[in-house]
This record gives sequence, structure tokens and C-alpha cells, in this order.
Amino acid sequence: MPDLDRLRERIAPLVATLYPEQAAAVLDDLVRLAARWAEPLAAAGPARWDEGTAYLITYGGSFHRDGEVPLRTLSGVLHAHVGDVVTDVHLLPIYPWTSDDGFGVTDHRQVDPALGTWDDIAALHEEYALALDFVANHVSSSSPWFRGWLARDPRYAGYFLEPGPDFDVSHVVRPRTTPLLHTYPRPDGTVARAWTTFGDDQVDVDPRTPAVLLDLTDVLLGYVAHGATTVRLDAIGYLWKESGTSCLHLPQTHAVIRIWRAVLDAVAPGTRLLTETNVPHADNITYFGDGSDEAHMVYQFALPPLVLHAFVTGRATALARWADGIGPVGPAATWFNFLASHDGIGLRPTVGLLSDADRDLLVERTRARGGRVSMARRPDGTEGVYELNTNFLDALVDPADPDPDASAVVRGLAAHAILLSVVGVPAVYYHSLFGSGQDEEGMQHSGIARRINREVLDADRLAAELAGVPRRARMLAGLRHLLSVRRTQPGFSPFADQSVEVLDERAFVVRRAAGTPHEIVAAVNVSDEVVDLPSLSGTDVLTGETVAALRLPPHGYAWLVAAPDA
Repeated sequence: MPDLDRLRERIAPLVATLYPEQAAAVLDDLVRLAARWAEPLAAAGPARWDEGTAYLITYGGSFHRDGEVPLRTLSGVLHAHVGDVVTDVHLLPIYPWTSDDGFGVTDHRQVDPALGTWDDIAALHEEYALALDFVANHVSSSSPWFRGWLARDPRYAGYFLEPGPDFDVSHVVRPRTTPLLHTYPRPDGTVARAWTTFGDDQVDVDPRTPAVLLDLTDVLLGYVAHGATTVRLDAIGYLWKESGTSCLHLPQTHAVIRIWRAVLDAVAPGTRLLTETNVPHADNITYFGDGSDEAHMVYQFALPPLVLHAFVTGRATALARWADGIGPVGPAATWFNFLASHDGIGLRPTVGLLSDADRDLLVERTRARGGRVSMARRPDGTEGVYELNTNFLDALVDPADPDPDASAVVRGLAAHAILLSVVGVPAVYYHSLFGSGQDEEGMQHSGIARRINREVLDADRLAAELAGVPRRARMLAGLRHLLSVRRTQPGFSPFADQSVEVLDERAFVVRRAAGTPHEIVAAVNVSDEVVDLPSLSGTDVLTGETVAALRLPPHGYAWLVAAPDA
């Protein structure tokens, strides 16, 4: 049974900071809620978290087959083509929705019938650990919560923020250029103005009302009861709003996450919280707390643009300089590493890491390859680049390349060799795994820039292409090999130390678990030139060959361990 007295002791000061006038009542409600979920969560257990841990990022509806619900199609695709080289499947929002490809959620507690049912989720969980998305910051404008609030239903009083004239929004940080507030008609004929960080159909909840926190906590625990061993907290940095502040990364937001961490530690120990905060690195890492009291994992948002920059310039200097300052977080927390996702490649995390000229290079590459660039509004009213909307594999390739598909594979595998080498756990996007190109038609038809990298794949056509299209077949085979070898190397533990060695600016070299029997050196050539690294030797576990002095071909890579006779 959970230690509810310990839970109460742990969250009491956090609750007091959030609701000083209602602290006792809110604390009692949270502890009662945890007690109610204790029995349903008794069977929940931690998922694997070692050098073999690897996530696949996908939508529940990323694969289609006529006459079959998408969640079952997904399960079939994984069984046929992926197998056990990934341990965890991260399902982007699987709930009923009205916008943003699932992130405008109408009901957080149901599976979208167009995808399947909770039984289909349970069937998938029989083979894989699951990460479920928790869109905690906002709901669809069509959701019962918001409709109830508009109708002045007492059940939803205070659920949404309608700032008055004294609420100072002049310092608010925006990830969009759309208005911060939108108006909505009430059934009584009046008009409401509600806070909308991400657009008119995604209305921010207001956890300053205790009932909102209780509802959100109940949703979170429900996901764990349905098999989630990881819960991704979408856009969590924007959760709490206070007049005159940036309304981003507020102490109250961190307090909410710490409450959720304490509740999970009490009733479902081993369940991981993953925070999604696409912001500069220094702000992003604050979500670890002290390494044991907040997020278990934080997205490594600086990694995708820095890896892309390395391949665009043929120089790993900026990537190496940043990675040299990244190390293990602690025994209970680590990094969530990725290159591609359902969103674009964020440039805000490169603040202080890349120059404006460097960022301009990435913008130019994106546009030259047919992608788009999304903007965000700064507090001073000006706009800046928020993200690059492109397919990561395509962005790696020069627009003038005579064989872009072949180059996408060579460069893509090299980039993923970096992803799989650095400290943390890796996550591979389904379009990267299957070697997809960008869906410019889908982007143009929908008018949604992010659709360039969200194409739904026909499962049977994919199977045929994996047998006959070199780009797909080689990318899948190469990533399967990298993932299979990685899980045999304890030096790639999410908690093993890391040191970066600058031996040639054209190569990214990282040493993991230095000084231990599991030490391994990963070296990746990010240029189109041959690179000699004579000081590196050993057995390349990717090929089985013994190397006296490492020579990397253009975009070549190696994972070296001590030779048997060393």
C-alpha cells in the first residue's frame, strides 16, 4: 500500500504555495484522490530504463489499412517491421479532438473511436511499454469543460482564464503569432474572452482553481491505470499564469509537476514524467528540479538543431561545445534525446548556442528543400523564428545533391548514430525509422506547416516499399542495426557519464562510461570529407572489425570498445 502519510508530508508545502487560503482542503482532496487510485494502480510497474531503452514516436493513426482500426494497424506494423529494437512506444494524443492533429482535445479520458479503444491500447501494451501524451495546458473549445464554463455551469467555475483589465500581459512569452485572447459567445448572449496560448481552438485551463488541478491529476492517474509507464506533459511550461509575468516556467508550474511526481512516486513508483518545454536549454533543464523531485526526463531540444547544423556546415564545433556540458542528471532522471518529431525543429533552444548567422543557414536549408518556417511573437511585439517545418532526413541533404535519397540515408544514419550515442534515452520518429520524405502535398493541401512531417502511411504500401524502395529499406535496416547493437553496450546506459573529445572539427567524438570496463567511444564524421582520427582504436562493435587508427569515410561512424587483446 502507498505511504499516504509520506505523500501528504511531501506535497503539503507545495500545495500551500499554490493555494495558501485553501491549502488544507486541497491537500486532503489530493491525498484522497491518490488513495482512490491506489488499488487500480497496484499492478503498475516500472518499464525498462537502461542501454536497451529506446522509444518510437508515433501517432495512434500514423498507419492505415482498409477495414482495420489504426491502433491495430500500428500494432501490426510494429510486429512486422520493428520488433524488439524499441522498448517503448510514445503515442501522441489518442483522444477525441478538433484541431492540431490531436492536441485540441475534447475528452482527455477517452480514446478517439476513429483510432480504436482502450482495449487496443492494452493489447499494444502487452508488447511494449507505453508513453501517453497528457495535454494538460489546454482543451478544445468544443470540450465539455469549456462548454460548461461558457454556460456558467458551477461545476466548471474558474476552469478557464478570462483576464480582467488589471491583468498585465505585456511580458507574456508566446510560441505563436495568433492573438493571446479569443472571444466566444455564451449561451446567455454575452461574450467571453479566454486565454489561448496556441490558438482559438485550444483554450488554456486555469489550475489556479483547485478543482482544475484535481481534474488534471485524475486524468494523469487514469493514463497510468491504462498502461502508461511514461506520461509526456505537453507544453507544460505555459500551465500557470500570473499578471505581470512571462506566464512561462513560473514557480507554480514547477510546483504542480512536483506534486504529480510525488503522487506517482506514492501510488505508481517507476512511472516517468517527461516534460515538453521547447525553450532555451537553460530554461529547459530546470524541469529536472533537484534530479529526484520533478521530471524524470526532459526533452533534449537543443540536439536536433545542433545536429542539423553540424551536417549543414560539415563542422561539429557547436554540437561538441554544447555536448561537452551535458552529463548524467542523477540515478532517477535523464535526458530524452530525439532528432525528429511530429513538430518542427525548434530554434529557440539554440539561443546562446548558435549565432543568428548559423540559424539563418538552417532557415535557408529548410526553405531550399521545400519546407516552411514558423514564427513566434516576442514580448516586444516583434517576430522571430520558432521552428523549421521539414523532414529531418531531407533537411540533412544539400539541395544540389545529385542523389538526395541515397544521401538522406547515409547522413540520416550518421545523425542517428549521434542520437544513440549521447547520454540519455533515444527516441526515433516513425518517419525517420521508415525513411520517409517530406509530405509537401499534405502540407499545402491542409495549410498546416507541420503536416510536412505527419503523413499517414498505408501499411500495405509501406511493406511493399520496404521490400523495393532503397531509401526506406536501408534506413530501417540501418536503424535496426544501430538499435540492436546499442542495447548490448552497457556504456550507453542513460546514467553513464559522457565526455566530448575534439580531435577534428569535422567529427563528433563522445566517450561514454570512461574508465570502466564498459567504456565506448562513438565517432561520427559530419562532413563529406574523409577524416582520420589516428588516436582512436579498438573494436568497432557495429562491424566487428579491429581498428588500429580510425579512418571515417564521408558521414561514416564507428562505436569503439577496447580490442580483446588490449
